[in-house]
Amino acid sequence: MNTPEWLKPGIYGALIGAAFVGVAGFTWGGWVTGGTANDRAMAMSRDDVVASMVPVCLDMSRSDPARAEKLETIRAASNYQRRDAVMAAGWATVPGTDAADRDIAQACLAALDL
Repeated sequence: MNTPEWLKPGIYGALIGAAFVGVAGFTWGGWVTGGTANDRAMAMSRDDVVASMVPVCLDMSRSDPARAEKLETIRAASNYQRRDAVMAAGWATVPGTDAADRDIAQACLAALDL
């Protein structure tokens, strides 16, 4: 069987072109693997859950009878301990759970605007 002369350079060109398209797609084209897409989706859903719980945290802080004392405790805490103070106040605890959430506490602290 005789193969045409153009077949060998054509195959090389197709392989080099496919490699170039793959590299260009993943570096500049915004292509991602399935694992990266899943990680990004999980992070976005976590951010959305935290954002949806901030109004609950603020409502819990407004309806707390010991609000003034707890706010003073939070204000008296240093900047890096304020999140723990919000968690100790119980405002970052999602209704139906036993433990406070650190991300919700951080978002609630930002929304309290101390």
